[in-house]
Amino acid sequence: MDNEALQRVEQIVGYEFSNRNLLDKSLTHSSAADNRLLSNERLEFLGDSVLAVVICQTIFERFPNYLEGELTKMKSMLVSRGTCARIARQFGLQKCLKVGKGMASSRALSGSLAAGLLEAIIAAIYLDGGFDVAQSFILRVFGSLIDQADAEQAQGNYKSMLQQHAQEKFNVTPAYVLLDEQGPDHNKCFETAVVIAQHHFPSAWGTNKKEAEQKAAFNALVELGVIEQSVQGNDD
Repeated sequence: MDNEALQRVEQIVGYEFSNRNLLDKSLTHSSAADNRLLSNERLEFLGDSVLAVVICQTIFERFPNYLEGELTKMKSMLVSRGTCARIARQFGLQKCLKVGKGMASSRALSGSLAAGLLEAIIAAIYLDGGFDVAQSFILRVFGSLIDQADAEQAQGNYKSMLQQHAQEKFNVTPAYVLLDEQGPDHNKCFETAVVIAQHHFPSAWGTNKKEAEQKAAFNALVELGVIEQSVQGNDD
């Protein structure tokens, strides 16, 4: 990538690199590299960890009354692939990614590839400028999302998370199907499953229909790889 193109990316991210080779590497997908070691894959790995550390430290300090489970759920939403992809698209970074032939029109370019690109850029900034500079960049681009973060929202946000993900990735709205209900009228349990584009995800039971739908949405998010199973560890 020529210096003019790299300079445009520097203007987008608000950081001027001492070593532009790091920036160039962060913008190179494996499909456009002669060797995968010359792509942004290793930077993506590092950037994912740097992002997690910054987000974890920030919400740990900002929300001193939240328990581990609440913090974990917030972190899971903030550093998810979907969130990283949305931020990358907001800055138009996916347009700067160097990809191989046939990849330019790929839907993944605005999804998983965009998310990986943001993580790679975070790593490049970290390696070039140090932790404090990377932290400043992360807090700047994630700032509004952190400000909106709330444990109550995190606990009951699985349906909206799934709806956003399904609309972005599949261009459809999830459907919730009531499969079964058991127990007396005063103490019923409900089994619900999510269906997206004719794909049925693992069902879940709840003490009311709303709870069952939230848990079913969680199961779908786990199967889709949007969040990790561990984030609901304290709910069972």
